[in-house]
Amino acid sequence: MSKPEERDERQEPRSIGIDRQIDKLESRRASKEDRRASGDLTGQKARGVTEKVLTRTTSGAIYALVTLVCLFIGPITTTLLVAGMAWLCCSEFFRICRMGGRMPNESIGLAAALLYPLAAYAKGQAALVIVTFLLLITCACWYVFTPRANIADVAVTAFGPLYTSLAFSTIVLIRKFDPGVTGAAFTLGVMLSIWANDALAYFVGSKIGAHKLAPRISPHKSWEGFYGGLVASVVVWLAMGALGVEGLTPVPCVLMGLVVGMAGVIGDLFESRIKRGVGVKDSGNLMPGHGGLLDRSDSLLFGCMAAYFLLLVGGIL
Repeated sequence: MSKPEERDERQEPRSIGIDRQIDKLESRRASKEDRRASGDLTGQKARGVTEKVLTRTTSGAIYALVTLVCLFIGPITTTLLVAGMAWLCCSEFFRICRMGGRMPNESIGLAAALLYPLAAYAKGQAALVIVTFLLLITCACWYVFTPRANIADVAVTAFGPLYTSLAFSTIVLIRKFDPGVTGAAFTLGVMLSIWANDALAYFVGSKIGAHKLAPRISPHKSWEGFYGGLVASVVVWLAMGALGVEGLTPVPCVLMGLVVGMAGVIGDLFESRIKRGVGVKDSGNLMPGHGGLLDRSDSLLFGCMAAYFLLLVGGIL
């Protein structure tokens, strides 16, 4: 009869020891509650970074894959892709304008955004001039017959499709020059030089960036990243020249890489300045991890436009 009692006496100290350990764990957990609530724990940070990278990578991969497929199918699919992207970018631009107190006529602006790429595919540069003329005339008529409209509303209505779609239409003009696989590869190379510029600028800037490029507009950009991005752009253009693109000798390749890279940076800073003017971080939420489509395309707008004009002046197109 005494044996069970002795067993209970031996188990009681163990039970007390376990309770003490549980109390310690609960106390430690309670001490971290504030950090947990603010997301400051190491595990939370690691999980957040991982989720952000995976989200950004996935949406970026889908964007790149759709672009690649449309480029290689042919000029018409490229045109449709550009028209859709231009429409969405113009819509996001108007959204930012509305947040800044402007009231653009979205029907006029978005219609022009669709027309520019289609006109570029149909009749080239001449059609772009016609669409611009029609856009200005339509905006003027709207202003004359709409008492509530002011000149600032007219300005952003006209500028939206000019900034987004007219600039984007240069991709259609480059792709249309050669409807075959060579034209698709060349157009991809132009776009790749701008993407490489963005990617290496971000990598170099995050690793060794110490001198801010434009701290009031884009605090994370640095001069070190700027120069790193230019190197990447030049390398891509030199690679295109090495692959046998007629007219792309080393000197023009370096010039193209530098000018296109700088134009891309200006496009990025320009869009950042627009957003900062109304106090928003992203132009939209269409692309998880990237923000809006305009956020993803801001460098392409000015970079592809610069590439097209240099290729045209240099007699390559």
